[in-house]
Amino acid sequence: MSSINKVILVGHLGKDPELRYLEGNVSVASFPLATSETFNKDGKKVEQTEWHNIVMWRGLADVAAKYLTKGRLVYIEGKLRTRSYEDKEGVRRYTTEIVAESFNILGRRTDFESPNANNSSSANTPASNHAQEQQVDFTENESDDGLPF
Repeated sequence: MSSINKVILVGHLGKDPELRYLEGNVSVASFPLATSETFNKDGKKVEQTEWHNIVMWRGLADVAAKYLTKGRLVYIEGKLRTRSYEDKEGVRRYTTEIVAESFNILGRRTDFESPNANNSSSANTPASNHAQEQQVDFTENESDDGLPF
C-alpha cells in the first residue's frame, strides 16, 4: 500500500502572503495560517490557536499574492514537508511547512466588498459578483487519478 501525505486546513491568514522569486523566475509565496479550536476545561471556555507555515509555488503563489490578505478565511489542501536550514549562527534548524496544492477563499459575500461600499447599491455590482467568483478551487496541478476526493 502506498502512503498518503494530505493536510486540510481552514483558518485565517496571520499576514499578507510574502511573494519571492527564485532562480528561473519561479515564484513562491509564504504566510502563517491560524487554526483555532475551542473546548471546555474545568467549566471554562478555552481557545487554543495553532500556527501553520504555508508555502505556495508558481501560479498558485501568484494567485495567492493577488487575492489573499491578512485575516482572510481560507480552505487549504496540501502536504506536510519538513526541511532543514542553517541559521545566521550556523546552527542547523528544522521547520515543518504545509506545501499548498490548492486553496479556496471562504467567507461571506460581504467579506469581499470594499469597506467603503454602500450595502444597498453594492449587492449587484460587478465587483461583488467578481468576489463571488473568487471562491473557486485554485489547483496548480490538475490530475485525474480516479479518486473521488
